[in-house]
Amino acid sequence: MSSKLWVPYELGCERELENDFQADVGVTEFGPVQAALMTSTRHTVHRTPKHIRQSAPEAFKLVCVERGGGRVTQDGRCTVFGVGDLVLFDTSRPYQAEFQEHISVSRLLLLGFPRSFLPLQPRELRTLSAIRIPGARGIGALSSQFMLQLARHFDELSPSDAARLTTLTLDVLIAALADALDTGSAVPAHTRRRALMARIHAFIRDNLGDARLTPDTIAAAHHISLRYLHKLFQQDGHTVAGWVRERRLEQCRRDLADPRLAASPINAIAARWGFTSPAHFNQAFRAAYGISPSQYRQQCGTVRTDQRVGA
Repeated sequence: MSSKLWVPYELGCERELENDFQADVGVTEFGPVQAALMTSTRHTVHRTPKHIRQSAPEAFKLVCVERGGGRVTQDGRCTVFGVGDLVLFDTSRPYQAEFQEHISVSRLLLLGFPRSFLPLQPRELRTLSAIRIPGARGIGALSSQFMLQLARHFDELSPSDAARLTTLTLDVLIAALADALDTGSAVPAHTRRRALMARIHAFIRDNLGDARLTPDTIAAAHHISLRYLHKLFQQDGHTVAGWVRERRLEQCRRDLADPRLAASPINAIAARWGFTSPAHFNQAFRAAYGISPSQYRQQCGTVRTDQRVGA
């Protein structure tokens, strides 16, 4: 299965762990980018010159860690990476990867894509192999947020969702790698803009429940002016506040239709997603969907008979 997903390599684990080895892999495609979300117990991966002679597709892998951590060795460099970090390696050259010994289960998002899709020189790309791009600061952190969002919503993505995410995914990859090389000028302006928008969208989704999420805080978090933030959204036919409100309403509507949340008051669900005024939430929900929150909940059959419904 692994060779069909990526390239041939040796997979092994310590003798005492052989009988307990488990792995769960989900696969989707974002155009030319193949994505795999893998949850597995500890093991090692070794791609040798023999494997490369069998298949050398001129492709790269980018790993983003959602849970756990590991170690990658390539071109004489050995890099330890943890949650949120990004690591690139070239499948056309030998490498070895392994999970950290003290972590029993790890969860990784792996993106595979052709070398030709990166607007960087081969010598530049070679300097990036097995280099940790920290997920805690700078462009690496913003790119990591986008990757982690992909991982967390991986099972929810339809084929049409994946198709729409193709360009954004490539743009985020390019921006993160170009920043690691400090060659932002090599990335086209429209790519940098789309990558920035992808990171802004991911930031907003991560902070929807914070009532203090405003255009000012969004701009400050991305080190851009408020005026430029508004311009970015206007170019896509949106306002910042309107886009945030739409995402919040989407989350509220999903929760109102969830039978597991039938006992949660409507106002509590609204507050969970950043609506501080029940009246404003009711008005916004009705404007967006044509009915009140309570009517929508009744339509979905998620109202408890002993629950007092407001709004």
